[in-house]
Amino acid sequence: MTTGTARRLRRRVTCAVALVSAWTIGFVGLAPAAAAEDIRAQQWYLDAMHVDKIWKKATGEGVKVAVIDSGVNASTPSLKGQVLKGLDTTGGDGKTDDYSGHGTTMAELIAGTGRGGGIQGLAPKSKIIPFRIALDGISRRKNSWHVEDAMQAAAESDAKIISMSFGVFGETERMREAAAYAQKRGKLLFASAGNTGDEDNKSQYPAGLPETVGVAATDSEGRVGKYSTHGEMVDISAPGSDIPYWCDATFTRYCDGADGTSAATAIASATAALIWSLHPEWTANQVLRVMLESAGKGEGWKPGTVSNYVGHGVVRPGAHINRGLGKPGDPNINPLTNENTTGAKGGSSASPASPAASAPASSQAPQGRPTPGQTVAGSGGGAGDGSSLGLILGGAAAAVVVAGGIFFVRKRRTA
Repeated sequence: MTTGTARRLRRRVTCAVALVSAWTIGFVGLAPAAAAEDIRAQQWYLDAMHVDKIWKKATGEGVKVAVIDSGVNASTPSLKGQVLKGLDTTGGDGKTDDYSGHGTTMAELIAGTGRGGGIQGLAPKSKIIPFRIALDGISRRKNSWHVEDAMQAAAESDAKIISMSFGVFGETERMREAAAYAQKRGKLLFASAGNTGDEDNKSQYPAGLPETVGVAATDSEGRVGKYSTHGEMVDISAPGSDIPYWCDATFTRYCDGADGTSAATAIASATAALIWSLHPEWTANQVLRVMLESAGKGEGWKPGTVSNYVGHGVVRPGAHINRGLGKPGDPNINPLTNENTTGAKGGSSASPASPAASAPASSQAPQGRPTPGQTVAGSGGGAGDGSSLGLILGGAAAAVVVAGGIFFVRKRRTA
C-alpha cells in the first residue's frame, strides 16, 4: 500500500476543540541566564502532578530509557550516576557527549535528580542510555543512516523505553523496520509530533510510524501549543511549554521559557518509566494502555474518541499510580492498532531525511506569544492524587465546544 492510503485502525477523532472562555496565556521570554536554584520552581508540571506523592510509590527505579538525541552530558550535577554506556551513530568521534545541550535536557527531564539546582526528572531513579545522532549542523556527516542505526541499537539494548525528541520529514524502509523490530522486542517508543502546528503542520517521523507513540505539547493552562503539530500521528500529550533547558553545549547556564514537543516527549517517556517501575512484570502494551486510559480528557470528551490535538489526553502518572485508573489489558495487543505485536514487520521505503530537533531551542520554538490553540477542560479528582493534571492544569476550569463532530482516520500501516 502507498503511504497515503493505509492508516492505523485506532481512533475516532474529535475534529476540533475550541476555547470559549476568556482565559489568556502570557509567556515569559527566554532568559539568557537562568539561576540554577530557580529551575525546579520553573518546572510547573511537577507540582501539578503531585510528584511527591507519586514518588512514594514509583520513581522509575529499574527502568532504562534510551534517549536518541544529540548525546548526553553525563557530568551535569543532575545526571551524575544516571547515565549508562551508549552509542554514537553520527560517524563522528565515537563518543556520546552532547554537542548542543538538547539531549542532556531531555535526559534530565526524564531521570535528573535535581542535584545542584539542576532540572528535576519526573522519573529520578530511572537510568539513561544515550544514542547520539546527527542534528542540525552535523547532519551532513558520512553516516546518513544515523537515526535508523540508533533506533536499531536502542532496540537491541537493555532499555525498555525509547525516547526520540526529534522528527524528520520523511520515513525510510530502515526506519520502519527498526521501529517494528523495537516493538517486537517489547520496547515502548515515544517521539515528538513536531513544532510546525502554526506553520505547514507537516507530519514527522518516527512519530508518524504505527509502532511509535506521537506526543503533542500542552502548557500550564492545558492549552495545546499553537506550535504543536496536530493530526492523526498524535497519540498522547504532555507538558511542553515554558520548560527550562540547557542553553548550549557549554553547560554553564539554563534558559527558561522554551516551548516544544521534545520536552513533552521526554515527560511522556518518564511517565511510562514511573508506571513500568511500579509494574515491572507488565509489557509495553500494558504500560501504554494504562497511560492512554488514565490520561486527562476533560469535560465533554466522548468515550472512545481521540483528539488530533492531544491524542488520548494529557499524561497523568498519578491518576494510575495513586488512584489505580487504567487497566493493563492484553499483554500482546497494541492499544493503538489492536494488533498482536509479536509479529510486527517493517514496510515501505522513502528517501532518507535529516532530523530536526522539535524541542527547546530558541531558534526552533515560537516564543513570546500566546497560545490560542486547542484546549479542553481539566478532569476532576481529589487533591494530591495527581488527578488534577487533566487538560487544564492548576485548577482553572474552562468550557469547551467540540466542533465538526467525529470522523474516522487510520494511522499508516503498510501491508
